[in-house]
Amino acid sequence: MSPPDPDRRRVIAYAGAIAVLPSPTKEENKMYGLIGQMITAPGRRAELAEILLAGTKDMPGCRSYVVAEDLTNPDALWITEVWDSQELHGASLKLPGVQAAIARGRPLIAGFGSRTETRPLG
Repeated sequence: MSPPDPDRRRVIAYAGAIAVLPSPTKEENKMYGLIGQMITAPGRRAELAEILLAGTKDMPGCRSYVVAEDLTNPDALWITEVWDSQELHGASLKLPGVQAAIARGRPLIAGFGSRTETRPLG
């Protein structure tokens, strides 16, 4: 019988360490996630992406705000957000920078695709 592969041992040790960590309870994990698709007016995707990225910096409680191009629709963007809580997400909509981005971006939006709320686990 051959000795275990060192990489396999490391994976097993890591999995064992994770297994003994306490899982967050629903009360402890109040993170909030949102994944949504925006459809832009034809040819305006890059312009809207620039507005979203510039107007959403320094949002308290925002762990991640990713704007991505849809690879199958040249006029669609996907926005993926992770927040410390749903309340902080809601409060962000009142921030002056976010309000300005909404005002600038609204005329470029032709519609919305699917939208999903999530509870990020980590």
